[in-house]
Amino acid sequence: MEYAKKSFYRAANAIYLQKIGCCALEEVTLHLIKSKCRPVFLYGLEACPLTKSNLQALDFVINRFFMRIFKTSNIDTVKYCQEFFGFDLPSVVWAKRMQKFEVKFALYLSS
Repeated sequence: MEYAKKSFYRAANAIYLQKIGCCALEEVTLHLIKSKCRPVFLYGLEACPLTKSNLQALDFVINRFFMRIFKTSNIDTVKYCQEFFGFDLPSVVWAKRMQKFEVKFALYLSS
């Protein structure tokens, strides 16, 4: 899991700090993060048993990144921005992927 967090930070910082920085709109930045960095972050985690504290640690990474982008420390503002831009937290995405993985695995076993 630490490797996943480190990979996300590396990819997100490459996009946010080096490539587009403060020049791009938040919507563009979040689209790039969602399409390029989140897959790096969540790669292979649906095959891992994660605890509630593991999922909270993954969510913390995204919440902190939103705090940096929107220059706020208010978690309510962060939650509103995540909802407004349709950016699901890793715990939500992981749960969806786990469910999909389990369905495919059950179909594989039944055939």
